[in-house]
Order: sequence, then structure tokens, then C-alpha cells
Amino acid sequence: MTNGFIRYEQKKGIEYASVYRAKRVGAKKTNDVEWLGRVIDKERGIYRSRERGTFTFTLDGGVTGQQPTIVEKLILDFGDSYFLDEILERNGFKSLVSAAFGGLSDTVMSLILYRSLQQGASYYAQDWWEGSYSRILYPKASLASQRISETLSAIGDERVQRGFFQEYLRYIAPFCGKGILVDSTGLPNDINFPLTAINNHGGEISNEARLILVLDKDSGMPVYFRYVAGNIVDVSTLRTTLSEVQAYGIDVWHAIVDAGYYSEINIRALQEDHISFIMRLVPNRKIYKELIREHAVDIENAKHLVRYRDRFVYIKRVEIDLFGKTGYAYIAEDMDRKHVEVKKYIRGALENNDISPEDMNTEIQKKGLFILVASDPIDTEDLLPLYYTRQAIEQVFDIGKNNADLLPLRVHGIETFRGHLLLSFLTSAAYIMINRMLKKGDVCAIGAYRILRNLKCKVFDTVIIVQEANKKMNDIAKLVKLKFPIELPLLCGEKNAGN
Repeated sequence: MTNGFIRYEQKKGIEYASVYRAKRVGAKKTNDVEWLGRVIDKERGIYRSRERGTFTFTLDGGVTGQQPTIVEKLILDFGDSYFLDEILERNGFKSLVSAAFGGLSDTVMSLILYRSLQQGASYYAQDWWEGSYSRILYPKASLASQRISETLSAIGDERVQRGFFQEYLRYIAPFCGKGILVDSTGLPNDINFPLTAINNHGGEISNEARLILVLDKDSGMPVYFRYVAGNIVDVSTLRTTLSEVQAYGIDVWHAIVDAGYYSEINIRALQEDHISFIMRLVPNRKIYKELIREHAVDIENAKHLVRYRDRFVYIKRVEIDLFGKTGYAYIAEDMDRKHVEVKKYIRGALENNDISPEDMNTEIQKKGLFILVASDPIDTEDLLPLYYTRQAIEQVFDIGKNNADLLPLRVHGIETFRGHLLLSFLTSAAYIMINRMLKKGDVCAIGAYRILRNLKCKVFDTVIIVQEANKKMNDIAKLVKLKFPIELPLLCGEKNAGN
């Protein structure tokens, strides 16, 4: 009998080994096969099996009988990092980051996980990483404050961001339709750079830059972002935003935009590009006042009544001229909103003896009213569900500000600012993706992360042993068809991170 050879094979990402030794039985040549079990350290010949436990083996000496000492090195937060990372890998998100950012991908992925799971100032990212399984996943991450600033500046380079969006838009294409949502939000700051300017938005004055975000209407996934100085009004940004989106090859058929974008220039641009649209009118527009004056009198007619969730709204559709082309106005009165606004108005009006009953009636008639304009005729029962998909963009702004470290701004320089926005954009995309996968459960993404952080792992010389998951943790994992491992090999590159 010869010493034979050791055969290695992969099963579900785990490496196992067996010893094959040739022997002859009569005239027939065959192999004796001895199962060694799981490979713990191939170079040192360390294996583990249920029968023997952990042992060393060589072809010449066989099983030594001496159990190698395994020293516990770390206890880390495991469940939240493992959960998020596995889903992002399964959905191709990690490959996207790697393709877009190359050698910076360990740092970028670590920052995405930090902003998703921990949140807070980047100053503390290194401390979080040292106590998280992320240090095993991304051993090359460089999270000192200065290194983070350098990374943000690098991914904020205009050429890098263009390359990223080319990759990203290919990545999200399967999720997206042909409709978009467009809105903007202020980013208050006192940074001394050209984008910070005084803005008067809805009567609120602040020093800010403005972030413009484009979402896919069907999936709610962020599609694109751009930024402008705080003193540039929304109405002047829509054409450029649409042009940039189309320059990346996004074919837009339908746009839902906020009231700030209503203008002849914008509507003509949408008409010329054959993009159908819905937008809200602000009350100070001449067309708004004319439509209210003409149609508010008979709006409360049962034939105009529609239901939207638990709200009842009167909606009257009329044909209008939209800068030379036929359009449609939808005059609406929200019954609940009218009740609240009328009550508030009357309380103040009755204390003012200068207001006549006729003036009061005129003002009361305007309460609870709003007007939407659209390029196409839409069934009034379908109008509100369609328009209020734009709530998704408000939710993404909230996610960015509350869960993706979008605010407060702690950056200096345009490139670092762009990199910061891009990182928040990616973190928001990851959050939305996870939240959609958890929609049949009782927890949102943030709740899931809080629960899963309590699942720990112990890091040894050559293996990571995961502690037992409780029912809540397993229920969350089942929602995304994930199973927590019992143990994981500690690869060579990861050993340095465990030191």
C-alpha cells in the first residue's frame, strides 16, 4: 500500500478532504478512501470531523493524536454584518462596488455597512469595524479619519462617478420601469465652499446646498443624483436633470415631479421629449386661482367623490391649455384636510372683527383644495395612487438623512462632498433593497439590524465559530432565505484582521 494522496473538494463553499490509497484486490486495482472531514488549515494539515474532533494529519505520519491548541482571539458582532453582506453579495451589489471602485472597495463596503448598521460620524467607523465581523469580511479597509476623507475624495472624482453610474444603471435596469420621480431637498451646512448659499424654501431661510434625487417609480430604487448650489431654485434644474439621466441611456416615459418644477420651460421640455407627467400646482399661480374660482363652487358633488386608502377626496377633471398643448387639471378637495384647515382658520377669523362673513366664506371655500396637472387624461380613481408614489422619494430623503449619514455635512471640498453624497446614495439603495425583502415580516431593515447585532462570533486561529441564533434572528433570516453558518474558515488574508 502506498502513501496515496489527499483529495480536496468544495461543498456549499466549504472545503473537505479525504485520503485515497491505491490497493490491489486480486487482479483488480481500487482505492481505500479515508474521510478526513473539514479542512481547517491546509498548509498545516489541520482537519475536523465529528468522530475525531480537530486533529492533524500527514500522509507519512497519519493522525498525530495530538490535538492542536486553538486560541480564542476575538468576539465580534456577527449577525448584522453577515446578514447585510450576504444579501448584497447575492444580489450582485458587492460586485458592482468592486467593479466601480477597485482597490477602494473594501473601504467603501465597510463604510456602507457602517452607515447602514451603526450610523454616526465617520470618526467612529474604525472603532465599530474593530468590533464587527466586517473586519473579517473587509480586512483591507482603511477607516482612520484621514483615510476616509481620502476615499470620499477619490470616489467623488467626476470620472469615477460617471463610471459608477454606468455600472449602477446597468445593475438596476432589471428592477426599473420607464417612470421616474424627481424631487430635491436642502442640505443645511456652514461649509465655506461654492455650493453653500442662502435659500428661501417655503418661507424657511437657510444656508444650504441642494440635492436632487431621481427614483424609479415602480421599484422605489434611487436611479441618479445631482447637486446644485443652495440659491438655485428647483424650477431651473429639471431640464438639466432629465438631460443627464437621458445621457446615461435611461429611457424615461413618465415623470412625477413636485410643485417647484412647474414652469413653461419645464413643461415644454417634457412635451418635446414626449414624457408624460404629473405635477402639483402651487396656490400662487394664476392658473391655480382661475381654476379654483371656476370649479371650487361645485366640487362637493358625489359624482366627483373617490376613495384613497382611508381618505375621501372630491376630484374634478377639466381640460386645460398647457402652453399650447392640451393638458388636464385635477381640482381636488380632501375632506379631512378641509376640516382641519377650516377649524384652524375659523378660530383665528372669529377673533378678527375686520373680517366680513363674505370674506370668511371665500376663504373657507379654498380650504382643503389642491390641484394636480397632467399631460394625459387619468381616471380620477387612479390619480392619487399614482401621484402619491412620490412619497417614496420623501422616504428616501428621510432614509438618507436618518439612516445613511447624509446629514450633518462634515466634509470640505467639492470632491469629498460628491463622495459623501455617493456613499449616502449607495447606503440608501442597500437599505431599500433590504427593506423590500423584509416587507412580509414584522421588522424593517433597521429593526432587523438591531436584533441581529446580538448574534456574536468567536474568532480562533483558523476558524470562526458562530454562536447560536435565537428565534427572532432565525425568523428574519428565513424572510430572505438565509441560514446562519455554524462555523466559517478564517482565510489567510483574514488572519491579519483578527490579530
